[in-house]
Amino acid sequence: MFNGIIFNQGKVVEIKKRYKGNNIFIYSNIKVSKKDLGISIACDGVCLTLISYNKRILEFYLSDETINKSKFKKIKLGSTINLELPLKYKQNISGHICQGHVDTVSQVKSIKRIDKSKIYEFKIQNKFKKFLVEKASILINGVSLTIAKIKKDSFEIWVIPHTLKLTNLINLKKNDLVNIEIDILSKYVKKFINEKN
Repeated sequence: MFNGIIFNQGKVVEIKKRYKGNNIFIYSNIKVSKKDLGISIACDGVCLTLISYNKRILEFYLSDETINKSKFKKIKLGSTINLELPLKYKQNISGHICQGHVDTVSQVKSIKRIDKSKIYEFKIQNKFKKFLVEKASILINGVSLTIAKIKKDSFEIWVIPHTLKLTNLINLKKNDLVNIEIDILSKYVKKFINEKN
């Protein structure tokens, strides 16, 4: 479980093709050790298991299903990845409860600069749009953000300078892909209401 507050990033330094998936290697200063092998780490919002660690290089295995359901199908060497360690007991939750289970991949529709902040507009399919609520939380590339506006086939997010500085959202360009995890509470409420009707 995570909360979408990013303090660490990493660079993809190697990608190894496997029979049914990929192994990716990410160089980062995140504080882990070989004792942490087997823990879950959110990589751009995707919950992955740390399988090796050596000289600040973290290794993860991505199954074909994970690749197909995330932006990792387009991953390249040198890509910057947002990293988050799992929540610990008594740790503050500054964002919102996140599982690391990506619901869909979205494409950047537009980017507007307002002073030092940026407004990102992301395309969204109707089957996912129905879960969105203005001023509710959403996870984008592992970053907990607030939905500013919902449009016909898209939604907007306002990102402040502090968040831009600490995450890879600052590198986004029009048509780039991002991982989206919809607020789990929104999905549970929607399912409950549908079952009651």
